[in-house]
Amino acid sequence: MELWMLAVLIVLISLLIDRFIGELPNKYHLLRWIGNFVGFLDRKVKNRSSKRTKAKGFLAYMLVFLVFWFIMMLICAVVRRGLDGYQWEIAGLAVTLGEIVWIIVVGFMFKLTYAVFSFRHHCIPIQDDLRKGDIPAARAKVQMIVSRDTSELDEKHITSSCCETISENLVDSVISPAFYFGFLGMTGAVMFRCANLMDAMWGYLNEKYGNLGFFVAKFDDVLGYVTSRISPAFVALAAFIFGYEYRGVFRTAREEHTKTPSPNSGWPMVAVAHAAGISMEKSGVYVMGSGELPTVDDVTRCYKLVERTSLLFFLIATLPLFVLIGVQVQVFIENWIFDLLEMII
Repeated sequence: MELWMLAVLIVLISLLIDRFIGELPNKYHLLRWIGNFVGFLDRKVKNRSSKRTKAKGFLAYMLVFLVFWFIMMLICAVVRRGLDGYQWEIAGLAVTLGEIVWIIVVGFMFKLTYAVFSFRHHCIPIQDDLRKGDIPAARAKVQMIVSRDTSELDEKHITSSCCETISENLVDSVISPAFYFGFLGMTGAVMFRCANLMDAMWGYLNEKYGNLGFFVAKFDDVLGYVTSRISPAFVALAAFIFGYEYRGVFRTAREEHTKTPSPNSGWPMVAVAHAAGISMEKSGVYVMGSGELPTVDDVTRCYKLVERTSLLFFLIATLPLFVLIGVQVQVFIENWIFDLLEMII
């Protein structure tokens, strides 16, 4: 089968897995394994005040990235090259067993680095609690998706927390991993996911992580610079197609994105708030958007807008990038690893 056909199938299968199978149980998920490894390295660092700690943070990132990158690429290489001796003709196309298994394996691995539909599964139980008037239960559930103290949040700030998390993760959980996958295949997706997760764990300006997390915090900002700034364009397109407010999305994002402490997260958050006609508020930190704080139903509108924006990004950006560039990089690296493996064995 032509390589471009395999590339298209990988992206489509990955999206189908995300939509109809969803996330693996936490203890089996790639992010849990990466997090456990990062936690192990964290415990090994004793002196955190030394200037050398910044170098240790860089080396830690490289170790985490290379370990998970190599394991995943090795699996892909062995599947594609190791099973290529079994061949059939399907609808006039020559297809090997290796190709069939490869598109499933790469599609599944790619899916582990992003999430388009997962936030509806987090938000729906919170919405159900709010509709029943069970504010304490909603607070407990929203604590699982935000880092702030939720013990005193009222209904409007609970729904705002949901919308903030959904919109911020448009970039971190979808556009960025999909963007780098398009250019570099699994190498790009794993590169971003390791940086983003380590930033979430180590990217704090305190005595414990100020030096250790310096590199991953900066690298995550660099990787998210372009993707965050193109996100309003895709939000505006989705808003135009699906009946949200599309006029002024990019202008508002450009004007208000500095309200968040992060240099990147404000872009998708402001864009989604404007398109959905709501405001989002983190008390004492920022208020963005010109509408009212979101209702329970606005949370649904918000995650549907983000899901549709994500699908448009996959169709317009990820798919052509991967077909033209990323799959070539993927196969080149796999071939190099497999040839190296044959030499060793």
